Amino acid sequence: MVKSNQRVKGSDLELKEKVVAINRVVKTTKGGRAFSFSALVVVGDENGVVGQGMGKAKEVQEAITKGIEDAKKNLIRVPVSKGTIPHEQWSKSGAARIMIKPAAHGTGVIAGGSMRAVLESAGITDVLAKSMGSANPQNVVKATVKALSMLREPSEVAKTRNLSLKKVFNG
Repeated sequence: MVKSNQRVKGSDLELKEKVVAINRVVKTTKGGRAFSFSALVVVGDENGVVGQGMGKAKEVQEAITKGIEDAKKNLIRVPVSKGTIPHEQWSKSGAARIMIKPAAHGTGVIAGGSMRAVLESAGITDVLAKSMGSANPQNVVKATVKALSMLREPSEVAKTRNLSLKKVFNG
C-alpha cells in the first residue's frame, strides 16, 4: 500500500489521459518557418492517483504521446475521502496561484479549465477551487498538482502530533 503523497508506479494502474493544452511553436529559420507542438497532458485513475506531463514534437499526436509518457513518470497519490479533499490548500507555480477547498457531497467540481482536468483525473468529485494570477495552463496544472501533493490524511496529522484522531477533529 502506497502512503499518500508518494510517487506511484504507472504500469499497474488503469490510467485515463486528458489533453489540457496544445501549443503550436514556430521557429523562424533561414529556410522558412519550422513548426513544432507542445502538449500538456494529465493522467489519473480517478481513484486518488494523478500526474502531469509535457511532450514536445514535430507532430501533435507524437507530442501527446510523449506528454502521456512524461505524466506516467510523475504520478502522485492524493488523499480523497468521500469524494473530496481533507483540508483547504493553497499553492503557487510561477505567477499562477490556486486555492482548493473541501466541499459537501453533491457540490461537484467547481473549478475552471486546467484545474478541473487535474481534479477530475484525481477522482475528486466535490471541491471548490479558485485560480488567481496567471491563467497559463502549465503553471495552473503544476500548482494544482503541487497543492494535491501537499494534502495530508487526518490519520497522518494525528500521528505527527501524537494525538488521537478524535482530538484532531475536535481541537
